[in-house]
Amino acid sequence: MDQTLAFVEVRTRRGPSMGSPEESITARKQAHMVAAAQEYLQAMDMEGRQWRIDVVAVERDGLVRLDVIENAIEL
Repeated sequence: MDQTLAFVEVRTRRGPSMGSPEESITARKQAHMVAAAQEYLQAMDMEGRQWRIDVVAVERDGLVRLDVIENAIEL
């Protein structure tokens, strides 16, 4: 069984005018996500545990697209 802990960021866009959900994850947002995950692992005494950050991308005007992107942020 895979013991990797997955942190999940859900990004939603209503149509393409603001870009895709994935495009909304800036370098600054990525850094914040990594720092939050590391802080959580430290607080839970899980610093040696394998982990990753996944992204769930939702485009909707109705439901147009829903993608789960594993390991979306390179560490």
